[in-house]
Amino acid sequence: MTTDLHARQADLLWILLFTIASTLTTLIFACATPFPALAALAAVHLDRRDGVLLMVAAWAVSQAVGFCVLGYPWDAATALTGVAIGTAAVAGAIVSSLVDNRVPARSTVARLAIAYVAAFAVFKLAILLWAPVIGHADVALSLPILQRQFVRYAAILAGFYALYRLLTAAGVPAPAAAPQPVTA
Repeated sequence: MTTDLHARQADLLWILLFTIASTLTTLIFACATPFPALAALAAVHLDRRDGVLLMVAAWAVSQAVGFCVLGYPWDAATALTGVAIGTAAVAGAIVSSLVDNRVPARSTVARLAIAYVAAFAVFKLAILLWAPVIGHADVALSLPILQRQFVRYAAILAGFYALYRLLTAAGVPAPAAAPQPVTA
């Protein structure tokens, strides 16, 4: 029982740490919360339920930062766009977790890369499905913007993973679903 409690505490700590890290990127890039990067991290290091929880937490904080700090307009169209982004983030987390569970990659970096590509594709597909309702699909899904976002979020993923490795090396307990080092 104590082990389960400690594992749950470690999982919740990482949800908090990843949410804080994504909030900082939201502030730095002014509204570009890296949901696909977070979804990849969640797929590899958290169970699916906690991955969804991470997406919801990061989305809620992102919305709060957007409306309260970055000056998003308080109107229905902006709120609906937020809902679209939230559902896209959750969809990305779910699909990247499913992909991670089915792809036989052994290395954590390969797993992160595969989960990231899946999360990015699903996130953007979900936004495309919302486009008739929220508009602006031509801007959000133009090739130059997609390329820029793909590279930016991949770089953020690399930074988040480096932070994860640094913190676990410093003694922060890894999430329960994190791959355990193989000992000989």
